[in-house]
Amino acid sequence: MNRLLIWGAIFLTSNLSLFGQTKDWNTIEKDNYSINYPKDWELNESGQMGTSFILFSPLTSEKDQFKENVNLLVQDLTGHNLDLDEYVKISEGQIKTMITNGKIIESKRVTNQSLNYHKVIFSGKQGDFNLKFEQNYWVVGDKAFVLTLTCEETQFDNYKLKGEKILNSFKLNKN
Repeated sequence: MNRLLIWGAIFLTSNLSLFGQTKDWNTIEKDNYSINYPKDWELNESGQMGTSFILFSPLTSEKDQFKENVNLLVQDLTGHNLDLDEYVKISEGQIKTMITNGKIIESKRVTNQSLNYHKVIFSGKQGDFNLKFEQNYWVVGDKAFVLTLTCEETQFDNYKLKGEKILNSFKLNKN
């Protein structure tokens, strides 16, 4: 009986700490999507590089030169007649040809909220930085949604848990 009470207390405590983590998060809600992100991350909705938003992590020290980030790109596919399989094939080709030393590490189909998406993890060099990316692709109607976590390659494992929590909070609103 005492063990059951102890396990119950541990379960409640661990769940309360999980809920406590998300209360320190903000939400972006738009007509066609929503996403949650930590309050200490900076939101940029300027449209920089064609994005709908970029979420920048805080720098970790004075020596830190790169803000890990999550961004969303929404592409209009009108007239291209692409499904998710074709979009993934084109995107993977671009990773290999447009990113210096672009290397695909993982590529797989995932089902979430009854909507298929494709997850690709890849690495490559941009400017002075060796980067590692995790991208999720959705094709809905005539739009492609590309949600990307971008990290310095050496920092990817440090940001993976929080980054995937942000990515996994993304919800497409079916209109």
